[in-house]
Amino acid sequence: MTISKELDDQIVYAKIHPSIGVARVGNSRKDDGYYIGPQVSEPLLKSLGAYRDATGALKRQVAEFRVYGYDALGKVVCELATDDSTCIEWTVKLANHKAAWYNFEMALDIPEATTAPASTRRNANITDRDKLSITPDARSISGSARQGSEYHFSGGKFMDIDVPLGELRTDDNGRLLVFGGHGKSGSVDGKPPSTFANNDGWYDDTSDGPVTASLVLNGRVVEVAPAWVVVAPPNYGPQQKSVRTMYALMTDLAINAGQIKAPTRPSFQNDILPILKAMCDLQWTNAGFAAGFGYGMPQYFLDPVYLQRLAMPGDVYAELRRTVANSFRNPNDGDISTKPWPWVYGDAMNIPMPPVKNAMSALTNTQLALLEYWAQGQFEADYDPERLSPGSIDDVPVAEQPAMLDRASLEFCLADAFHPGCEITWPVRHATMYSEPYRWRHRDENNCEPAYGKTLTSAEALSYNGPLYAQFPGSITRWMAIPWQTDTASCRSGYDPQYDPYLPTFWPARVPNQVLSEENYRKVMDENLSREDRLAAFNRRSDWDRTLGVGYDNQLANMVDGFSDMGIVEVRPGMINDPDFPPVMQVEDRGGQDMTKAERHITDSAMRQAIIIQKLRK
Repeated sequence: MTISKELDDQIVYAKIHPSIGVARVGNSRKDDGYYIGPQVSEPLLKSLGAYRDATGALKRQVAEFRVYGYDALGKVVCELATDDSTCIEWTVKLANHKAAWYNFEMALDIPEATTAPASTRRNANITDRDKLSITPDARSISGSARQGSEYHFSGGKFMDIDVPLGELRTDDNGRLLVFGGHGKSGSVDGKPPSTFANNDGWYDDTSDGPVTASLVLNGRVVEVAPAWVVVAPPNYGPQQKSVRTMYALMTDLAINAGQIKAPTRPSFQNDILPILKAMCDLQWTNAGFAAGFGYGMPQYFLDPVYLQRLAMPGDVYAELRRTVANSFRNPNDGDISTKPWPWVYGDAMNIPMPPVKNAMSALTNTQLALLEYWAQGQFEADYDPERLSPGSIDDVPVAEQPAMLDRASLEFCLADAFHPGCEITWPVRHATMYSEPYRWRHRDENNCEPAYGKTLTSAEALSYNGPLYAQFPGSITRWMAIPWQTDTASCRSGYDPQYDPYLPTFWPARVPNQVLSEENYRKVMDENLSREDRLAAFNRRSDWDRTLGVGYDNQLANMVDGFSDMGIVEVRPGMINDPDFPPVMQVEDRGGQDMTKAERHITDSAMRQAIIIQKLRK
């Protein structure tokens, strides 16, 4: 649309949103083999098979960026689209420096790192370090509905091997679409991978880098705050959120830095319920969470009767609120046991588990404070079971769209154990990284990062001249595992089976541990079977990594080429008004090969969403 003079006069600067966009690799080579990443906190469900193309290949998740105009008071005026009055030229520079960086041993900002040996370089025997970095030239794009080879991130090499990192496109409104790589990883010398994080001679096609835009509005140049894009591994649990999301972590960081006011009266609907819901939703990716917080279990917070009690103000259920809040791990109280919630490994986990606070994950201090206010009865009793959250960014008022885009992108990223992590890792919990909440500082091209030498210590990493300040292309993902597949294949649960074969767990929201298989789902839905057989099928979870073969080294190697064959946990209809089986289930797919003809016919995601909501309300 053409911007009116009245709106034009109001706009004094602009910002790109989301401030941190997340793309994900996938091996689909089809032109339409992609989907846009989450843009609202509770997006509409996608139709069955939507994460794969017709061949069963995994689609890429694309990060979409938009430009919004702001007035002198910092209020959103409107979204700016490419038209006769508005010219937007996007520029993105991606890079992958994993092979040229340091080995990951542990997060360098935890107490255990201060006495640990210094991190040594990956590929330490390679003297020409530039050959280890994949650094294609920046790409710029403008106009509407643009795509083509000139916008591809080609030309980058790892040890003389061409490694494409993705491409740019624009949509009909001139919004930017950033595509990552196709999940291609390899070894320059043919050696198989042998560790979860540090495989010399290996490369992958994840990346990250700055997203900038030049804006001319009715002939007037307008300053635009830049953003960042991270190209991460696939999301095998697209409906799940971790109990501590990246958005929660960055919010807590901004509060501690004095950039955001600390809340003192939480909303049950918006602050408390998401924590409880995340605990229950992990039933579909971990057998321990299924037994503890699954449908029909004592701590199934989403049971309507239980939920009404938890949401009720006053003294009647005050002790119930207190017992739930006290069940969460609180590092400030010195909790070191694996038993408090959430049952998720932390940065300093090891086998055997060390008796330290950060061996297990905990909620942020802000989340814990909100739970404490709730337990005391100091909360907004605003729970509404009939409330429908916006299913699309188009359903969000324009003034609220930028914040929603920022939030949605980060809510579907993990802030579980930074060991090293899934999308991004421990440096992002340092305020020095940010120019404002949720937006990273950009390093000027003429201000090169200093060389840290052959080793990197905790003290050097955290120093004033260390890497935790302004960022440059590839500086975010360099801390991650190389290749990413070996870390994903290593994410397990129940490392001490004598304690529990399923708990604690690593990253179940993105990398499932145990899942409801297609075979067992069909048994559950078959009312001709006995109730006993159906219950057994529902409570039987299959190991997600069962197809990777036997032996750790074999599993690492198989994941490199077979990552797209791993199951995606997707939503399927369940049983209505049944005390044992929920109305909606999440079931592992296997490349779409096990779907029935009738299931394949269900393609309208909006209709499916409406049907599921209707079932839940009956």
